[in-house]
Amino acid sequence: QVQLVESGGGLVQPGGSLRLSCAASGSIFSINHMDWYRQAPGKERELVAVITSGGSTVYADSVKGRFTISRENAKNTVYLQMNSLKPEDTAVYYCNAQGRYYSGNMLTNFASWGQGTHVTVSS
Repeated sequence: QVQLVESGGGLVQPGGSLRLSCAASGSIFSINHMDWYRQAPGKERELVAVITSGGSTVYADSVKGRFTISRENAKNTVYLQMNSLKPEDTAVYYCNAQGRYYSGNMLTNFASWGQGTHVTVSS
């Protein structure tokens, strides 16, 4: 199996910044894309940003120009730099990764979620 561990959440004032990290571990062969989702209280989980293995990115309209997703392939790690944070960015942020890993001697597809990290934007 492949495990994802997020870090970097916390409490920040409106207009502030936070940087989230998500590290994947396990018998990883390759990771196709790594994504950030978020879920605010009482709302459905929504896609925030995507980054492919080649570095192409996609952002939700609500975060364009404020958030930047990046990754270090050698470390199987994805980051989310969040600037100009707003109260409506308050949510639990989840990392998702999809790719292939070694299950014994066999290559197997995986799709894993992290445990989530809380981000609270409040004065």
